[in-house]
Amino acid sequence: MDMAQLTLVVATLLCALTAGFLFAFAVVVMPGIRALPDADFLRSFQVMDRVIQENEPLFVLVWVGSVVAIAASVVVALGTLEGGDRLLVILAAAVYLAGVQAPTFLVNVPLNNGLKALEVDTLDEADLRAARAAFEARWNRWNRIRTGLACLTTLTLLVVLQRL
Repeated sequence: MDMAQLTLVVATLLCALTAGFLFAFAVVVMPGIRALPDADFLRSFQVMDRVIQENEPLFVLVWVGSVVAIAASVVVALGTLEGGDRLLVILAAAVYLAGVQAPTFLVNVPLNNGLKALEVDTLDEADLRAARAAFEARWNRWNRIRTGLACLTTLTLLVVLQRL
């Protein structure tokens, strides 16, 4: 296996794991907690997010590793791949960084941090409803976008790998 293949395999694996994580939230976690009353929904999300924000090592390895691996794939592709394969790797990286990572830090994490700051037990029903309304639809919309683009990135990387 040459360097281009190795970096692409690692990037593909880590981007696929990220896509799977986002997908699980989109189709299982968020629909699962949607049925909960407002206070329980907010607390549940706070608990799940705390695991991530406290730098769970495997999550950090996959999430940060996917960024490093896809960036390394571009560097290697620029030096070793040609034509369409090089372009596909660059495109996959651009989609992943702009469509998955950027919204995470510009939309989803700020929404998470807003929930993190809530003292759920001190809020009345109207405040609980308002907090959930300000969070849930926007978070889910951007998570679906991130999920689709992470899957597209993975598919693109698989196409390039298949061609090498």
